[in-house]
Amino acid sequence: MRLVYLFGFLGFFIASQVAFSQTSDSYDYQSEFTWGINKNTSGGLIGGFAFRKARKLSDRVLETYGLELMNVKHPQEVRRSSGITGNFFIFGKSNYLYAVRPQYGRDFILFTKAPQQGVEIKAVFAAGPSLGIVAPYYVERRLAPDVFTQTSNEPYTPNIPFSDILGTGGILQGLAESRLQLGGNLKAALNFEMGTIKSQVAGFEVGFLVDAYFNKIELMPTAKNSSVFPTAFFTLFYGNRK
Repeated sequence: MRLVYLFGFLGFFIASQVAFSQTSDSYDYQSEFTWGINKNTSGGLIGGFAFRKARKLSDRVLETYGLELMNVKHPQEVRRSSGITGNFFIFGKSNYLYAVRPQYGRDFILFTKAPQQGVEIKAVFAAGPSLGIVAPYYVERRLAPDVFTQTSNEPYTPNIPFSDILGTGGILQGLAESRLQLGGNLKAALNFEMGTIKSQVAGFEVGFLVDAYFNKIELMPTAKNSSVFPTAFFTLFYGNRK
């Protein structure tokens, strides 16, 4: 339900930008910069953020440089609540995976926008290296049975019983102990741009992305882990062009 509210608000924001903009007689442009909020099948409520710079090579082709910052989850992650405190945590999770994805690609304009109306549709292809930041997942646990005042924040291991976990650890705890994993990513998508003036761009992008690393990344030690993370995604974006 929160996801519906989020995208409803963002959709209203983009629509309002379009509705109150002054239209232009020409939709010709040479470059654009956009940023977006991403929702994907490997992330949470908000999967992450995407930034992209594009410039036209011809009337139908754009050269793109992008950067994605994403939180990648294991498909079996489920939020549970402590029977003692009621706080939420993810039982069985041992590591976070934050993906940093520089990308280089091409956009191919399939349909151009008519003056004061319509949608510009692009086929999007991009690829690049992936830098995976693997940080331990901390939980707060009690140190002795029936003693709730003595607790410790420590990385989760399968040796910690469910009944001893009181919640997650501190915010950003574990980042200093992060390990880096190298890999690559490949993206294919359709981009729908609905802005009505030359200087602004707004719309959404839907597609598929594969993130692959050289080594297997353990997110949940008691489940099957992988080095490849395929995902479907939806990105709402906004930006400017000239």
